[in-house]
Amino acid sequence: MSAEDVPAGASAPATGFRLLLVPGVNPDRWLRVWAQRLPDVPLELVVTSPADAERRLRDGQGDAALLRAPVDRDGLALVPLYTEVTVAAVPKDHLFTAAEELSPADLADETLVVPADDLLRWTDAPGEPFAGAAPATTDEALDLVAAGAGVVLLPLSVWRLHARPGLTSRPVTDAPGSAVGLAWVEERYSPLVEELVGIARGRTAASSRGVGAAADAGRSASRASGTGGRQDARGSTGRGRSSGPGSGRRKPPPGRGRRR
Repeated sequence: MSAEDVPAGASAPATGFRLLLVPGVNPDRWLRVWAQRLPDVPLELVVTSPADAERRLRDGQGDAALLRAPVDRDGLALVPLYTEVTVAAVPKDHLFTAAEELSPADLADETLVVPADDLLRWTDAPGEPFAGAAPATTDEALDLVAAGAGVVLLPLSVWRLHARPGLTSRPVTDAPGSAVGLAWVEERYSPLVEELVGIARGRTAASSRGVGAAADAGRSASRASGTGGRQDARGSTGRGRSSGPGSGRRKPPPGRGRRR
């Protein structure tokens, strides 16, 4: 849905904007741009688990959501943003630490620990599955890695979120990544959603189709009107060459010419 689909007279809610956010996704840069363009519209971050993000968005607990694929697109609009690199978390004394990156073939002889909150859903991943009960969380899976029970595959940002002493990670080439996107309920589209989409896509305020463009234009006009008078005043009182009579270089006084 585009800006042209917004009903006439639609306006931004005065109460602010709620953005659902799954762990590992870092929107700091977008938040700074939002604060610059819409200083009067607070943006509230609502952290949610990846499993609950879509449900909470549909239930109206957020105006939009930064979540991970897959997403049921029925009634939802989704703008794909980026796909994260997959890494293998291993103990610091593991042989894998001698390599800068790993291939799927490198994992063939490893035991893979897959938590219940796994984000990759790599169903045919190489390696042997962990023989014990699947850990409930990524944190518990990393406890098993620290104990030498196997390796865990996870998105880079999630690894950074759960990193701990004694463990390290290496990127895995040709592995499925974790796709991150910005989603909203189509029937609850608003100019503020359009503004956030523009920010996430890197649009400038001038090219934005959201409410921030109008706000920025108003501030620019205000600054221009406030400084224009000062510029005129400087121009009227500043120094310049006179074009009236007597202007130009003075003639030397009589008798002060060149000596012969």
